[in-house]
Amino acid sequence: MIKAVLFDLDGTLLPMDQDEFTRGYFKLLAKKLTPHGYEPEPLIRAIWHGTKAMVKNDGSRSNEAAFWDDFAGIYGEAARKDEALFLEFYTVDFAHARKLCGCNPKAAEAVHLLKDRHCRVALATNPIFPAVATEARVRWAGLSPEDFELCTTYENIGHCKPNPDYYREILRRMELAPEDCLMVGNDVGEDMIAEKLGMKVFLMTDCLINPSGEDIACYPNGNIDDLLRYLREVTA
Repeated sequence: MIKAVLFDLDGTLLPMDQDEFTRGYFKLLAKKLTPHGYEPEPLIRAIWHGTKAMVKNDGSRSNEAAFWDDFAGIYGEAARKDEALFLEFYTVDFAHARKLCGCNPKAAEAVHLLKDRHCRVALATNPIFPAVATEARVRWAGLSPEDFELCTTYENIGHCKPNPDYYREILRRMELAPEDCLMVGNDVGEDMIAEKLGMKVFLMTDCLINPSGEDIACYPNGNIDDLLRYLREVTA
């Protein structure tokens, strides 16, 4: 019996073309920061560099600290004061990125189905965004942050997907065994790795990410309607 379901967000609960969203998001961020002395192309390179620092994080510090240590290494320690600018961006300007995403009410239906069946629910989105940006995207999906027992953000965890320790940390915090959990995501490399820990998995194919061309037939998979049927079966 499944006791908890972990959901990815981008491309899973929140429909999107990842590349289109990233391009639009960077354009908005550059527009915000260019008046403050940041040239767009070097800024975007620095954001990617900081993202890699978060992905390589070993849990000894938060992803937030990993990013800002890296960013300050590029722009100098004085750049740390601009964290307030980034927060202002995510609080205000980031809302314009909503138009780059879809919304499928069945995603919220899936979460509410589980809660009605007393199944625990966590948001296992790659924690490379601050909480304010993650909570915004949750709302764009027609849900509330309070719908989830745990939401991983760059402030509250020190690992990223596809590091198995990211999933181990969620299990530790929720006091769950892997065999009691189901991971639902759309990225073969980042989400399906949870299976190696002993979790059950379901691969969402509506916004599938599979750059290596892996045969996905080995995973339970399908669109949002298939997911709803699957969740009803495993939580019956």
